[in-house]
Amino acid sequence: MGAFRRNVSRLSDKLAVDAEPGLTAGQLMLTNHDLKPVEPERRQWRSRNFVAFWIADSFNINTWMISSSMIQGGLSWWQSWLCVWIGYTIAACFICMTGRIGAQYHIGFPVVGRASFGIWGSLWPVLNRAVMACIWYGVQSWIGGQCVYLMIRAIWNSFQDMPTTIHAPGITNDAYFVAFILFWVGSLPFLWFPVHKIRHLFTVKAYVVPVAGVSFFAWAISRAHGIGPIVHQKNTIEGSALAWAFVSGIMSSIANFATLIVNDPDFSRFAKRPKDALWSQLITIPFGFAITSFIGIIVSSSSAIIFPNQGYIWNPLDILKSFLDEGGAANRTGVFFISTAFTLAQLGTNIAANSVSAGTDMTALMPKFLNIRRGSYICAIIGLCINPWYLTSSASSFTTYLSAYSVFLSSIAGVIICDYYAVRKGYLQVVDLYQTDKKGPYWYTMGINWRAYAAYIAGIIINVVGFAGAIGTPVPSGATYIYNVNFFSGFIVSSGVYYGLNYFFRVPATRIAEKGWLEVGDSIENPSLAYNNGVPVYDEEIATETGYDGKKDMKATIARGDSNSD
Repeated sequence: MGAFRRNVSRLSDKLAVDAEPGLTAGQLMLTNHDLKPVEPERRQWRSRNFVAFWIADSFNINTWMISSSMIQGGLSWWQSWLCVWIGYTIAACFICMTGRIGAQYHIGFPVVGRASFGIWGSLWPVLNRAVMACIWYGVQSWIGGQCVYLMIRAIWNSFQDMPTTIHAPGITNDAYFVAFILFWVGSLPFLWFPVHKIRHLFTVKAYVVPVAGVSFFAWAISRAHGIGPIVHQKNTIEGSALAWAFVSGIMSSIANFATLIVNDPDFSRFAKRPKDALWSQLITIPFGFAITSFIGIIVSSSSAIIFPNQGYIWNPLDILKSFLDEGGAANRTGVFFISTAFTLAQLGTNIAANSVSAGTDMTALMPKFLNIRRGSYICAIIGLCINPWYLTSSASSFTTYLSAYSVFLSSIAGVIICDYYAVRKGYLQVVDLYQTDKKGPYWYTMGINWRAYAAYIAGIIINVVGFAGAIGTPVPSGATYIYNVNFFSGFIVSSGVYYGLNYFFRVPATRIAEKGWLEVGDSIENPSLAYNNGVPVYDEEIATETGYDGKKDMKATIARGDSNSD
């Protein structure tokens, strides 16, 4: 038995990832190199990198189709486009609010959540986000596989004649499955690189993919000898139906960002300066996504002229497939280059929105053995194992459930944003976010902040009845109206409840907030998490920078017994 334990111990040591020396056993359960605050050497994302990141992310199949679905719902093209502008502008504001936390203190979403949900209480929101990222990784990989299918078929048209031996919903023939595996395997090398270095991938994508999108736009207009009938088509609904369709369009745009709103700190923490993550995101997000949506609207409009027997084709991959069906060297060449760019688009989107997010979240769940790289590969394996072709075979129900997931994420965002901006007024004691000390300010009750969970549940409950209606259960119209604005209702209720509970039941480490707004994160140059005789090593730097003696306040807090009281 002794030999077995020694072997297990040696194996455990070999599998363990890098961590800062001098940490306590409790801290080793909360941190490693990828979870610690980003030191200045790795803060390499400048404004141009964030601009490239969001331009690259905007050119993907989902963005292309969102505005199209609004037109199908009865809006005119300009009403649909206006929804996109409004929705993504609102989403950009939320992105900047959560991103500011990461840019100031250089910590990711799993660590940010510890301040509001508690050291251990943060694990549930992190698990929620990780599961969603894995599911989306599989779905986006399946869509990327369809892009690879078009690439190969543009070279060898006989690729489509591959026999069908895999009988499953969503798989027309084995060629689609082979293309999916090729995309999945081809993505694996890109998961190896650390987050602060993959910015170069987004820079390349930001140049290549928009050029392909504009080329597709020009090609479609040229083939249709004009911009098509959609621009002359008026809205097909009126009155309250039109108003609610407009609201639904805005909410669809925001829902497309629900996951990124929560985990933007995973990227903004690498900002060179906090302002690098502000205007670059606030301006680029609505502009980039609106341009992509406009291209999607016009190309789909042109498809009704080019292929009159098929009507409007809302999926750009189906349009490219129709071009291949026509035959001709010019069509095949054009489809090859455009589908190649779309493949790159899906790769970048999958890494930005899913693999990095899942990797960061999994790192927080098992920091001793997982880092972002290992977590990203686990995400890829789970994305393969969930058989994404089953999920996408029923597009309507899948979209409904994924959109409904924004209810959970909006409640998380409501708690985190209210905690940082209204309760703490920008002040965080970073080292304590990596401590299991029961007297620490983020320990609350057994490591869980019951106020955050009460607010989180309240934000979900307000939308539960409406969600039941969205999946077919008869519900009162009022519940449906609330659910139509589910992100706002969840966010407002959760943040309001959280603020109210904190007003009556004060949390530790907020006495300083009475002095006014105080963000001290970016003044910290030494990201060491080790304690020096029980005192955070950066307190002297804070005192010098702000005139506030954090050491004295922490000692006074502990003396009063506030640090572990509810």
